[in-house]
Amino acid sequence: MIHEAQWYKTLQDETVQCTLCPHNCVLKEGKTGICRVRVNKGGKLITEVYGFVSSMHSDPIEKKPLYHFYPGSNILSLGSFGCNLRCFFCQNCTISQTGADPDLPRTNYTPEQIVQLALKQPQNIGLAFTYNEPVVWFEYMVDIARLAKKSGLKTVMVTNGFINREPLKVLFECIDAFSVDLKSYTEDFYAKATSSKLGPVLDTLKQISQAGKHLEIVNLLIPGLNDEDESFTAMARWIAAELGKETVLHISRYFPHYKLTTEATSPDSVSRARLLAEKELTYVYSGNIYTESNDTHCLNCNAILITRHMFDIRTNGLDSDGRCISCGKYFLKKI
Repeated sequence: MIHEAQWYKTLQDETVQCTLCPHNCVLKEGKTGICRVRVNKGGKLITEVYGFVSSMHSDPIEKKPLYHFYPGSNILSLGSFGCNLRCFFCQNCTISQTGADPDLPRTNYTPEQIVQLALKQPQNIGLAFTYNEPVVWFEYMVDIARLAKKSGLKTVMVTNGFINREPLKVLFECIDAFSVDLKSYTEDFYAKATSSKLGPVLDTLKQISQAGKHLEIVNLLIPGLNDEDESFTAMARWIAAELGKETVLHISRYFPHYKLTTEATSPDSVSRARLLAEKELTYVYSGNIYTESNDTHCLNCNAILITRHMFDIRTNGLDSDGRCISCGKYFLKKI
């Protein structure tokens, strides 16, 4: 479906500049941005993935991962194609490191059809934009999210956070919760491993926090690339200082995929990183590893609020208002 993109400006000789993300790609006729899905056609920037869904599943919200946003709920998750990062360790490379190739499996849905599907799902709280990078299908995501909010659904964005400030402000109108990948705390890693920059991601995290949106952060721990204790500790300190000590951090175990064949992260490395992060942050969880507890405890009385074993989630420690049943401390913010 041909759909004109938002967030671009016209230059001379039918050249356009995309202003959606910090790459700010300048594109001559027929050229595609680093995302592979936004192209200059006749002096207009076109999004080639509007209406295209590559993947759709009903998932536990903990899979996003979001541990403090309606825990134990299900959410209808969908993805499309493309990404504005070029991570050589990408875990979803078959849909993110490609363009809108007509030979790739996909289904066409209007925003209205997506919302109706979400409303029909049993025990479903809303929609999650995930699997590939939602920033690059901004227009489709926003149209769906606005309709979803009108229908009383919650909306979640799973993102790398590489987006310009003005488009991000638009998302605050229709996205309730963000799960953001903070891939490292060094510009060198971002430049070499993702073909992007760290600074704009940090700026995105601060904007989300300042907007009062629910935010959880994910760090994929990769041996030899971003697992150095000093930079990891600096990252945790930055999160605590700029976003708050109670900001949730998920440390996920890497497995070889796409172009990276480095051996999988050891469980011991994840545990070590978690201990470092817990010196700075209140809520730190391990991802892709199930040998240690990911339960959530009350900060006031230490009672268990949420018990997690893989995706078996028990919220027996919380009342219907999101308060600890033992001491009454308010834990979950209702949106």
